[in-house]
Amino acid sequence: MELEVKNLHKSFQGKEVLHGVSFSVSSGKALGLLGRNGAGKSTTIRILMDVFKANSGEILMNGKPFAASQHNIGYLPEERGLYPKKKVSEQLIYLAQLRGLGYSQAKQSLRYWLDRLGIAEYENRLLETLSKGNQQKVQLAQTLMCDPDIVILDEPFSGLDPVNSSILQEVVQECIQQGKLVIFSSHQMSYVEEFCEDIVILHHGDVVLQGNLKQIKKEYGYNRIVLAAGTLTPAQFEEKLVNSYSDLLSIYEKRSDCFIAELKEGVQKNDVLSRLLQDQIELDQFRIYEASLTDIFVSKAGDEE
Repeated sequence: MELEVKNLHKSFQGKEVLHGVSFSVSSGKALGLLGRNGAGKSTTIRILMDVFKANSGEILMNGKPFAASQHNIGYLPEERGLYPKKKVSEQLIYLAQLRGLGYSQAKQSLRYWLDRLGIAEYENRLLETLSKGNQQKVQLAQTLMCDPDIVILDEPFSGLDPVNSSILQEVVQECIQQGKLVIFSSHQMSYVEEFCEDIVILHHGDVVLQGNLKQIKKEYGYNRIVLAAGTLTPAQFEEKLVNSYSDLLSIYEKRSDCFIAELKEGVQKNDVLSRLLQDQIELDQFRIYEASLTDIFVSKAGDEE
């Protein structure tokens, strides 16, 4: 399966919140849908789920118009969507039946997922009596009970401790390996880096970056090095770099413990290293810059609101 979102526009009360959003995702892959609060992620997901319509644009599945009602979609919303004063088993079976499972199928799937997620002991407890993390696992069970082909996870790790996060990581990896189409939205960039081959960054309703994550990280690290001096203060080292090395590099970013420098055209990192050693500057750090997804996200969506 290949899902294509093409040129979505959406306005609320005359204010446009999506300005032509486009991306695609295929089965067996996870797409990281990223953005700050208010960037348009939830609006895009709700259009995909047919909660409301776009003003213009289209969504295609394998080249044909996509209708959410004709597909088995598992959706884990960021907000709690279950009934706090109902028993866990009661509401999960009910919701699974609404999505087309027979009672015996729903019961069997319930048992599997409660066991898989380590919450079988809470089957007959009211949801509100569970911890935040266990409530999140119940919500995940609801998402996956009907064996969806499309899985949309919005902040799935919210409220989970490291042990439970590890269980959820395994489940997400299983979904990808089973050939499900996964859309993964999170502010926790380490999880996005672990699961997602491709990313889309939204900012104020625009796609500001998209593509293969490995390639994007490679491009962001191209021709940049990390430098830190051992015997000079940051201010002294900065002055040295600006005044004596401007023919080789320019300072791209200042950090608390180092500088990220961009090499001038035709300059190799060994040219810089040789000059530094020649000048007898003791180095604490000298390495190729490897951009993290956090670095990339901040550079594309980190301006003031």
